[in-house]
Amino acid sequence: MDMKATAAGTTEVQTQHFDVVIVGAGISGVGGAYHLTKQCPDKSFVVLESQEDFGGTWLTHRYPGIRSDSDLYTFGYRFKPWTGAPIATAAEIRRYMGDVIAENDLGRHIRYRHRISSASWSSERKCWTVDATRTDTGEAIRFTANFLWMCQGYYRHSEGYTPEWPGMDRFRGQVVHPQTWPEDLEITGKRVVVIGSGATAATLVPAIASDCAHVTLLQRSPTFFITGRNANELADTLRELDIPEEWIHEIVRRKILKDQATFSRRSFEEPEKVKQELLSAVRAYLGPDFDVDRHFTPRYRPWRQRIAFIPDGDLFRGIRDGKASVVTDEIESFTEAGLLLKSGETLDADIIVTATGFNLNVLGDIAFSIDGRPLVFSDTVTYRGAMFTGVPNMAWVFGYFRASWTLRADLIADFVCRLLRHMDARGAVSVTPNLREADEGMHLGPWVDPENFNPGYLMRGLDLLPKQGDRPPWRHAQDYWTEKDELPVADLDDGTLVYE
Repeated sequence: MDMKATAAGTTEVQTQHFDVVIVGAGISGVGGAYHLTKQCPDKSFVVLESQEDFGGTWLTHRYPGIRSDSDLYTFGYRFKPWTGAPIATAAEIRRYMGDVIAENDLGRHIRYRHRISSASWSSERKCWTVDATRTDTGEAIRFTANFLWMCQGYYRHSEGYTPEWPGMDRFRGQVVHPQTWPEDLEITGKRVVVIGSGATAATLVPAIASDCAHVTLLQRSPTFFITGRNANELADTLRELDIPEEWIHEIVRRKILKDQATFSRRSFEEPEKVKQELLSAVRAYLGPDFDVDRHFTPRYRPWRQRIAFIPDGDLFRGIRDGKASVVTDEIESFTEAGLLLKSGETLDADIIVTATGFNLNVLGDIAFSIDGRPLVFSDTVTYRGAMFTGVPNMAWVFGYFRASWTLRADLIADFVCRLLRHMDARGAVSVTPNLREADEGMHLGPWVDPENFNPGYLMRGLDLLPKQGDRPPWRHAQDYWTEKDELPVADLDDGTLVYE
């Protein structure tokens, strides 16, 4: 439905109404659109995406070698078989997403280049008003929706996180963040230093090592990695037996999830043994003379930060073959020629890449308000890590740290669709999580327990995120193996959801 809204002293703004507005056309938003068409076919919806195309993370990041750090059997959707190698490039992931969009006629629901500035809830009208701007024309557009489904992820796409080091303005070379990699950046024959120790650095270094004069991985402290072949023997065997791809996808997916559950449990129950297993795999590539203790032995136990998969050990092979090197030290300052480290060592560079993480983004940097009052997200308490006290008709997809993001995107999609059908059955037009009398005064903790998981990007922005309680359903469990059983049967009438 199209309407015209005119405010005093302003230009006329076109208003369109939908049952559901999905924010973001990344892996979560495309999945949400699919599930709506299958589970709530009577609901009208639109997907609003600020970028020029679908893909989210896989469109934003265009640095050399960009690839998944999760296997695609679990990072892929449960409804769409993955038929390629387990670790995939951004182009391969976007091709897979494009197939989902084309095969299910989702393209007609997606509006690209629509940047949302505000979202306001009216208790009187029982709907959200979403104000957006078309970035290609500058046109202001307004949407109203009964339900708002936030699928925009958790980091700011426009810029990555780069610390401020002394002397950065003195450096004569180029400083680049992987998130905004210039298309015309020339690295051939150049000396490159990549600052960072996570999945991005571990992906970028082997991808450019053959073209650079030399690439150095500079890290303040090491991280854990898992190595292995970029292949799945079970999937390959099943294909040799002409098993249908739908069966292969489900069988391999279940096997991977079982193995991941075992690994996660062991990382808590026997962390030292798991640590030594991971380090042994690194030593197998680098040999007995390499200082693995200094350069690849973290100070934390396994799984307190995400563990990236290194397919075929490409990072370690590059170091072993002399194409890349690793330095574990801290930066004292930038110099005209490169970096001065706190040890006194210097690193000369033509290009310095700051693979130093994300800027946490809460609800897409959108100005939210409830009945005219600005929403302070950190004052809310989460309901099952998806909805929030005092915030009606809204769900946010925040994926797993220790398992593939899409596993939770699928579960939350099921939950949202079930909730929408339940509201219709009750004749309700709004639903708001609300603490029961028995929940008042319960202990509130951070969105994620830092003792459990503490990457830098999360710790920098933890105070911006909602709180969680000490009991269900006010916990943000971050545990697929629990939620896969609990979310599908969650009681929607236990008094924690208030319907009107």
